[in-house]
Amino acid sequence: MQIRNGRALSPPSLDAQDRSIIEILRTNGRATNLDIAKQLSVTPATISSRLQKLEDARAMRVVAVTDFAALGYNVIIAVGVKVRGRDTQEVGRDLARFPEVLSVNIMNGANDLELLVALHDFSDVQEFLYDHIAGIRGVAGIDAGIAVDIVKFEFNVVPL
Repeated sequence: MQIRNGRALSPPSLDAQDRSIIEILRTNGRATNLDIAKQLSVTPATISSRLQKLEDARAMRVVAVTDFAALGYNVIIAVGVKVRGRDTQEVGRDLARFPEVLSVNIMNGANDLELLVALHDFSDVQEFLYDHIAGIRGVAGIDAGIAVDIVKFEFNVVPL
């Protein structure tokens, strides 16, 4: 079961061909319908209709994923946020407006929200935490951890 915007969604059923199409696009996001069709021994029209079905079912979407380090973001921090006196979703939406915030997750645990934040330099950390995040109405506490190494980073990728 997937949860999106507080609503439970039924997972789409994917057959072997759907999984193969997704895997090819994971490997080469620029693969054309013709390229995929040749690899799977089907017609480009079949690939086109399958891709449309997958997108309509929200099982996949084709997006460009940028490399944050290539764009000068050299610091990744995970930030736990405690919220008081304001709706957690509202606070989350306000925090999501910062371009440095890669993800905002509503949590069940020690923190109400968890953020993944990319910054250019260590000198940006204090200003971002105290001036930007702590400046949002409803933020009652911040617990930040700085990533010292990245073992795996696959954004927008779900195991099939």
